Amino acid sequence: MAKNRLMALAFALNIRKNGQAWHDGAASTMMSDHQRHTEFLRHCIRYDESARRQELMEEIVRIQRDARCVRRAVWLMAMLAALAVIGLGYGVILVSNFPNNFPQFILNTFSVLAVSWLVCILAFAGLGMVYRWKLDRRREECRQIVTKLLESRLGKPATTPLRDTGTIVSAGRMHVTSAN
Repeated sequence: MAKNRLMALAFALNIRKNGQAWHDGAASTMMSDHQRHTEFLRHCIRYDESARRQELMEEIVRIQRDARCVRRAVWLMAMLAALAVIGLGYGVILVSNFPNNFPQFILNTFSVLAVSWLVCILAFAGLGMVYRWKLDRRREECRQIVTKLLESRLGKPATTPLRDTGTIVSAGRMHVTSAN
């Protein structure tokens, strides 16, 4: 029965190799492997009935929302920095005797804006990396919950040697041995 539920879950997700996922009959936008994997784990832990599951789901949603906001902020800062560089480029290319015939206030404004926006891009990129790290930790917790859930419903996996490679898979760990 648990195997049927897992098969139904995989069918319901219908995650395709081309990167497009279908949920509730509607096509979602293109998803990265990281996003598809996170979405799959979120669907898998829905079968767990512990209180930690709900907390974990809420944390994942919050982290994804914050990371999306940071990505948008990076995009906005990049566009604003490009506009500042274009403004400076206008002065360099189209104004004769550039530094002397261009108002100093405008030159200083464009310079300060360009530098400050570039600093913001770096800060937001660092914040994005922090959110990615947090999401990776939550994904690992999801894996642990799914592993416990599967073991409780299906039992411990048997140790099975793989014939061709000399690799033994045991309880989720791979041990590579030399193939003689």
